[in-house]
Amino acid sequence: MAIIPLLAGRRARRFEQQLRPHLPALYRYAYRLCGSRDDAEDLVQELLTRLFEKQVPLDNLEHPQSWLLTVLYRQYIDTHRKSQRTPTDLNAEHSAEILDNLHQTHDTPDHALEQNRLQYDLQRAIDSLNEEQRLVVLLHDVEGFTLPQLQEVLDIPGGTLKSRLHRARARLREILSSEGEPSAPIERVNG
Repeated sequence: MAIIPLLAGRRARRFEQQLRPHLPALYRYAYRLCGSRDDAEDLVQELLTRLFEKQVPLDNLEHPQSWLLTVLYRQYIDTHRKSQRTPTDLNAEHSAEILDNLHQTHDTPDHALEQNRLQYDLQRAIDSLNEEQRLVVLLHDVEGFTLPQLQEVLDIPGGTLKSRLHRARARLREILSSEGEPSAPIERVNG
């Protein structure tokens, strides 16, 4: 009888070792999809529960993080698209949450304030994109996925991804320039 808890404990430890390196990326992606800490935590928790129950061996996957993000994205679509709610609600509480999460590594208070304002404006601009464009920008420009990796994660042809990324960046430029931001090229977002 003592062997079953021992095996279950080993399985849980192995599962945790396999997933631990991917948890920050999963949570960041879930947060960007859901727009709130609670919903992101629920989404990641649900994913982990399903993976543990199904005993998915991540050792056999060539790109486990891409696969995990694909599964997380599909789970998000299944559970959240039905409700058709917007991924981010830009109310005062959410604005404060965004600002609270910024790293405080700035030289002066004025610089920090400007960086916080820019981060908030950029987040608001990203949130205003349609879902398809927002996902491509977040995965490519924020998380650093290559277009071939995105083809795998989102199961979308490369030409379509390039087109969405181009339109999303153009829309971001338009939004930011209408708010008084310079029309600088948008290539990568650090965040």
